[in-house]
Amino acid sequence: MSIANNIKKINSELPAHVKLVAVTKTHPVEVIMNAYHAGHNVFGENRVQELTPKQQDLPKDIEWHLIGHLQTNKVKYIAGFVSMIHSIDRMKLLQEINKYSEKLHRTIDCLLQIHIAQEETKFGLSFEEAEEILNSKELTQLKNIRITGLMGMASLTDDEKQIRKEFKSLKMFFDSLVTRHSSFVILSMGMSSDYKIAIEEGSNLIRVGSLIFGNRK
Repeated sequence: MSIANNIKKINSELPAHVKLVAVTKTHPVEVIMNAYHAGHNVFGENRVQELTPKQQDLPKDIEWHLIGHLQTNKVKYIAGFVSMIHSIDRMKLLQEINKYSEKLHRTIDCLLQIHIAQEETKFGLSFEEAEEILNSKELTQLKNIRITGLMGMASLTDDEKQIRKEFKSLKMFFDSLVTRHSSFVILSMGMSSDYKIAIEEGSNLIRVGSLIFGNRK
């Protein structure tokens, strides 16, 4: 199937409240343009060094999401255009994003990345660490970032029960925060291999790459 047909198929299966981020990691500009011409303009990149040249070469109405681990010294390269950063795992990173977005007179939406997988290699906060950030005095001083929800990645496994359990735990935590934080509207869970389970467990934003663009080179 073509990229356009892949996007059409996935979108046809999504409930109205679920947003699709097409993950373009390692895929060149001309491939991304196929998706853009098919009517899709929300894209996600894992690495700043890939994102910045693509943003320069592609149409300016694209909504860019940074979904991979972000180093504080790379924030300055994306602060001027990124729509959402999914991978917040420390207060220092929020402070750095706020510093640059304030200079640029922008407000950047951010998601706290929560570690729910069994794999230690994945980044993310514990529930307790996320609560610490949300309840901290430092956060109240950051006027140019907005924490709009949570992101989590399930374990890379064929065990659907394990995946579902991890997503369910994040949804429960998300629900507990919604009542206290009016800005919480996004729960980013689910990738190519598990997005259908994620949606069943409450995700309203999915990050899909290989099912749209094929396997990475």
